[in-house]
Amino acid sequence: MYLRRIAYPFFALGLVASAAQAATICTVVADAASHKILMQKGDCNQRVTSASTFKIAISLMGYDSGFLKDAHIPALPFREGYVDWGGDAWRQTTDPSRWIQYSVVWYSQQVTQSLGEARFQKYVDEFQFGNKDVTGDPGKHNGLTHAWIDSSLQISPLEQVSFLERVVNRQLPVTAHAYDMTSQITQLGQLPNGWDIHGKTGAGFPRAADGTDDTAHGYGWFVGWATKGPRTIVFARLIQDEKQEATAAGLRTRATLLHELPALLDTLAG
Repeated sequence: MYLRRIAYPFFALGLVASAAQAATICTVVADAASHKILMQKGDCNQRVTSASTFKIAISLMGYDSGFLKDAHIPALPFREGYVDWGGDAWRQTTDPSRWIQYSVVWYSQQVTQSLGEARFQKYVDEFQFGNKDVTGDPGKHNGLTHAWIDSSLQISPLEQVSFLERVVNRQLPVTAHAYDMTSQITQLGQLPNGWDIHGKTGAGFPRAADGTDDTAHGYGWFVGWATKGPRTIVFARLIQDEKQEATAAGLRTRATLLHELPALLDTLAG
């Protein structure tokens, strides 16, 4: 399969990221086969909201359950009442590929609601995903649709890497089709040095004392895996903004890490 080269759009975002005020909480890189940590910098045990990185797990659930069929089915229409803070890109008919590309929250919610609470919790338990807490916001009974959105489901960078190792080694109780399709829709392209990249961004916020989102200190995630020949490397980076920024923290995290990955992978996997 031909893979597009990852090039200027991501690096242009990197220029934006370099001007932003953010601290890197953790960067961790591991060999998927041996589980050996190749690099670990920062506080990689800190758990925060999984945010949209959880879409990798939701994808596996959706394809395994049969709600998701392939890269373009089902195509679901936007309806009034769906969350649309992602702007016009979220107010359009969305299929699995578009869901991951634009990180459409309401599409995630259609997948999780199709599972029901018991099956959703069972998948999260079997995936050993972070703290496995999908109860949602206290007293709101919204875990099925909001647990991963600045709410109860928390995960650390090291736990992200552990989960991704199980994904790429196909050690979770899901079908081969679920693995194949999740790999396909998370594919970003190929680095100049030949590494194929799969990944997902995430952006979220800590909760302020009054229960609202602390938008001045947003989190940015980029997690995924890189494959070249027989070698697969998994990675996770978590940042936290020092002030409110115009660009989503997850996009900036992806941009800067993709800029660093060619040299990093050549060094660590050499």
